[in-house]
Amino acid sequence: VQLVESGGGLVQAGGSLRLSCAASGFTLDYYAIGWFRQAPGKEREGVSCISSSDGSTYYADSVKGRFTISRDNAKNTVYLQMNSVKPEDTAVYYCATDFFSSSCPVARYRAAEYAYWGQGTQVTVSS
Repeated sequence: VQLVESGGGLVQAGGSLRLSCAASGFTLDYYAIGWFRQAPGKEREGVSCISSSDGSTYYADSVKGRFTISRDNAKNTVYLQMNSVKPEDTAVYYCATDFFSSSCPVARYRAAEYAYWGQGTQVTVSS
């Protein structure tokens, strides 16, 4: 089971980025996938989650209306489209799965709910 994030980089405030989470060794469309982020000196923060069972999507208040999570099962990939980014979005972004459930956990923004993580991709937003 492997998750690989990509698409991070340096972007100006107000700009956009699209992060990708590619899966290998398993079929991603069977499982819920979460996105998290961790800024220096801060705890890992849940950002979004997408279920495979019914395609339900969830967003933390801090990103609601700006970020969009989606999945392309043919490419075995989940995306996080980040629009209107802010300096406070600067962090390492991770995707994760519990490799068990097709629905997002009730505690969907709690890192301990997820067992498998990618290595992360850095997003830096300049003001």
